[in-house]
Amino acid sequence: MTSFFVAMSTHHRFTTIAAVMAALVGPHLRAYAAAATKAERRPNVVFLLSDDQRADTIHALGNDIIHTPNFDRLVKRGTAFLRAVAPNPICSPSRAEIMTGCTSFRTGVLNLSGQIRGDLALWARTMQEAGYHTYYVGKWHNDGLPTERGYTDVDGLFAGGDGRPVRPTVDWHGRPVTGYQGWMFQAADGRRLPEKGVGLTPNISAQFADAAIRVIHRDHKKPFFLQVNFTAPHDPLLIPRGYEKMYDPRQMPVPPNFMPQHPFDHGNLRGRDEQLFAWPRTKREVREELAVYYAVISHMDTQIGRILQALEATDQLDNTIVVFTSDHGLAIGSHGLRGKQNMHEHTISVPLIFSGPGIPPNNRCDAQCYLRDLFPTICDLVGIPIPNTVQAHSLKPLLDGEVQTVYSAVFGYYLQFQRMIRTDQWKLICYPQADREQLFNIEKDPFELHDLSQDSHYAKVLTDLRKQLTAWQSANHDPLVAE
Repeated sequence: MTSFFVAMSTHHRFTTIAAVMAALVGPHLRAYAAAATKAERRPNVVFLLSDDQRADTIHALGNDIIHTPNFDRLVKRGTAFLRAVAPNPICSPSRAEIMTGCTSFRTGVLNLSGQIRGDLALWARTMQEAGYHTYYVGKWHNDGLPTERGYTDVDGLFAGGDGRPVRPTVDWHGRPVTGYQGWMFQAADGRRLPEKGVGLTPNISAQFADAAIRVIHRDHKKPFFLQVNFTAPHDPLLIPRGYEKMYDPRQMPVPPNFMPQHPFDHGNLRGRDEQLFAWPRTKREVREELAVYYAVISHMDTQIGRILQALEATDQLDNTIVVFTSDHGLAIGSHGLRGKQNMHEHTISVPLIFSGPGIPPNNRCDAQCYLRDLFPTICDLVGIPIPNTVQAHSLKPLLDGEVQTVYSAVFGYYLQFQRMIRTDQWKLICYPQADREQLFNIEKDPFELHDLSQDSHYAKVLTDLRKQLTAWQSANHDPLVAE
């Protein structure tokens, strides 16, 4: 009996201590549990990024020729932003802006070789710190490795290689391959995997989709952020198997603003991209290129359909925000150009679609916005505080119908050669090195065919736009403007 009472007394003391401790730490445990539960309830995010895709390449958004049933599905399920821009239309700078939510002047990446400033918050790292498992798939075109930039894991990583000759060595037209020389799949630590191929291959979009699907089928204990970076439809254009006859070049219309040549050197007239076409540009070459360009996009569309199907098959689609866009557009004959590196609508304009929980379905938004707005917008949509270093704005108020506009004007820049301001009605492009300007009334002239910069009737418009552009340059520490 004595031992029984001793045991009961000991049990009573432990029970009392446990009760006291529970009273003391209970609120904190409950708060922690509530935060964890909130994080678990957050939607997944799948971010799909293509490369060099014009905004006018989606059937549901007005292109009657191209076949894009899965892009169309995203458009129907969500909201398409019709005036989204890539302000610095080069791969690395554009992607750095997306990752940081900052202008290129702040990221430190103004060209292909720049390094992202270390004091800036990163989109993936912000998601990771908020409880997301972060994955990276596909093209990596910035400094460091994805795992050094906030991505927990990678699959199907494709990055710069060791300069080995690519296979095939020519594109669909027999032109020597000059893009993605030596690029190859890599492990998370950067170890190269040449056995998977060197350079772009006709079926590479399917390989990226395979990797994304493997990620989706993992056993996720917490919400995930999955970024999938396609190389399509960047050159070299290689016709995917089964898509050889999908588009007939003879039935392919040239862009309304096709020109045999650009009226002056805009700063990249002899660059690598522009060397892919002959001079002067011909309608036949443009038609043939567009037919393959569309085939590559349609093939990528099929792979995106497979990714959506994987989300659906795992019962995750309804709790996943899917975002699709491209890093910039492309000319392909418009204004006598072939590549990017210009401020015309066909290049700075990008497709941008949000779909998923909290996104209005079958909706179109005409408000101007930037690619760098993606970072704060997703933070806002999933309930994560937007880091202080982010310069961009959340588009959630537009999605919620609370506001009609976020920017009264947007601005663009390409190295020291071009600067741009675009309002709802006007666009001014300045070429500091060429000492030229172009003024377009894009409301009446969306294909930018009539330069009004020399028309005295628009002198005040020109002056006002110059002042706004200069003020923005100064505020954003553009090196072309003396502070």
